[in-house]
Amino acid sequence: MPGSGSPAVKPAHGHTDAHGHHHDDVFHTHAPAGKMRRAFWLTAIILAAEVAGGWLSHSLALLSDAGHVLTDIAAIGLAWYALNQAQRPANARMTFGYHRSGILAALINAVTLWGVAIVILLEAYQRLRQPQPIIGGWLFASAAVGLALNLYLAWGMRDDHQLNVRSAVLHMIGDAAASAAVIVGGAVMALTGWYVIDPLLSAAIALLIAFGAWRIVRQTVNILMEGIPLGIELDRVVQEMLAVDGVRSVHDVHIWSITSGRNALSCHVVMDGDLTIRESQAILRDMEHRLEHLGIGHVTIQTEDAAHPHESSVLCCGGQREHPPH
Repeated sequence: MPGSGSPAVKPAHGHTDAHGHHHDDVFHTHAPAGKMRRAFWLTAIILAAEVAGGWLSHSLALLSDAGHVLTDIAAIGLAWYALNQAQRPANARMTFGYHRSGILAALINAVTLWGVAIVILLEAYQRLRQPQPIIGGWLFASAAVGLALNLYLAWGMRDDHQLNVRSAVLHMIGDAAASAAVIVGGAVMALTGWYVIDPLLSAAIALLIAFGAWRIVRQTVNILMEGIPLGIELDRVVQEMLAVDGVRSVHDVHIWSITSGRNALSCHVVMDGDLTIRESQAILRDMEHRLEHLGIGHVTIQTEDAAHPHESSVLCCGGQREHPPH
């Protein structure tokens, strides 16, 4: 313990803090798998309807929207897959379990979606040079199926505050908007015969797919590189820990994500040297409580006294090593 100069390692998994609140570890907070399963299969129906309708109506915009729906199926499917994988227990080879499996799948999926976007853009270019007539009936029927089912799914999950579900709802709203745009474009083409609207809508949807894929790549690479999670500020984390009475300094801080929404931290904390075990545990619980409210649910803290050799920098190996006084 701090008083003897020996380190104490304190991991935070579900606990009751000094303020009397019980916190469940962020590692075990998941969106309901049942909702993801239902959303996956209904979105698959939308995809089938739009692929069939786009083929029968000769509408590239509808086929492009089907490509957009494919991104949502991938996102929902990966969330569903990750929930199932996360239920697999940790073992001697995978001490963090299988949370990263969804991240690897997301990275592969995002790169594939860029290929989809490129194919749509190339076909849109050809359609701009030689616009093709659109059969409105199939277009309206297929886009209407997409609009109705996406609004139904988004409405059914609108009150869920869990991150995975909220993200899926935003995807569904985006799909509903794209289906509505296809319907409006189809109406304009039916009234004016200006079929160039179809490839223009297709190009816009392709760019939307590419942008969404880029966001996925950026997030997955940050997680795989053990970068600071989105929404977490290093300076604020350190300041919250330093604000706890009895904490002298914080160093060797590492903050990362095991997977999206499951953040972890490890660090060394220098405490006053004359603390009792009970007092040091109260300090640890206070720090855990503060970190939990910053979105960090898995915490490992090594406590030290001032005589213990340690870095002066908050980051690992970022400054000169301090030596204990003689």
